[in-house]
Amino acid sequence: MASVTIIGAGIFGLTCAWEIARRGHRVRVIEARHVGAGSSGGHVGALAPHVPDNWNPKKAFQLDSLLMAPEFWQQIEEASGLPSGYARTGRLQPLPDQAAADRLQDRIQAAKTRWPASMGMHVTDAPATALRPLSPSGLWLQDGLTARIAPRPALRALAEAISRKGGEIVENSPVRPEDVTGLTIWATGSAGLDDLSARLERPLGKGIKGQSALLDFAAPDAPQVFADSLHIVPHADGTTAIGSTSENSFEHDQPDSQLDDIIARAVEICPQLQEARVIDRWAGLRPRAKSRAPLLGHWPDKPDHFIANGGFKIGFGMAPKIAIIMADLILQGRDQIPEAFRLT
Repeated sequence: MASVTIIGAGIFGLTCAWEIARRGHRVRVIEARHVGAGSSGGHVGALAPHVPDNWNPKKAFQLDSLLMAPEFWQQIEEASGLPSGYARTGRLQPLPDQAAADRLQDRIQAAKTRWPASMGMHVTDAPATALRPLSPSGLWLQDGLTARIAPRPALRALAEAISRKGGEIVENSPVRPEDVTGLTIWATGSAGLDDLSARLERPLGKGIKGQSALLDFAAPDAPQVFADSLHIVPHADGTTAIGSTSENSFEHDQPDSQLDDIIARAVEICPQLQEARVIDRWAGLRPRAKSRAPLLGHWPDKPDHFIANGGFKIGFGMAPKIAIIMADLILQGRDQIPEAFRLT
């Protein structure tokens, strides 16, 4: 059995730890603060696919991972005894006019080619949902591939599943690369990107501030909404998440008035949210790699150390397949990392 240390208890760190533990190896997850303390601990959980036109390897990788998700999260729920909040409920996008609907025909055809037949896109004038966004045209684009996850419950379920497999979760323990020996995965989010950029003396990415809110509004079976660059995601527990901002310039990583603005925009999009109470506000730094794709692979000059970082907005969607890729690399020496995801 190999013994692997994972630094960081966000979505990449925990999914990699689970996959390695599932294969019968010893894992130890070390987290500087607590499980989900970084960008993985927000509210939104929109597992939204890339558009199916202009296809490329990154989109194909994400599609594979999204299709793995139902089995993956069922496995986690069974192993942990805890809910993840996963469901494939689809997505609605309001369309401004008939011309916009006409322009989408090529995309709809591409979805028929690339996505499973039962999960495609179509234009509708009568979506059956408890959370219907306003549409000036009376038309909406709907797809059946988009899913949701409840980030915090999902991370708790992952941590419990790892523990029940014999893995160890150590919180409140910051470490440096010099402090760790043996097989190690660094999944340390925006702080890790900063540190790696400094050590390698080249920019690899940075943290982008995001803010989100959780509202007391129940529409657990409704499709999520994407409009005006906002995700509005109903969750199974009777809440609805709204997010998020993408802020390149910021003075701090705490919630501020920009969050009030996106809550107001969400209410304009979905007037049903008008009376919904804000339960929680979140802000954090999401790790965006310079390439805008995840960064995976060997740490240069550290043969036993590996990087899994840069999830940014697609970390939960990419995580199931990334966990397999990283476990294959570390345990079997099989390098299947797409070129666009490589660190070097």
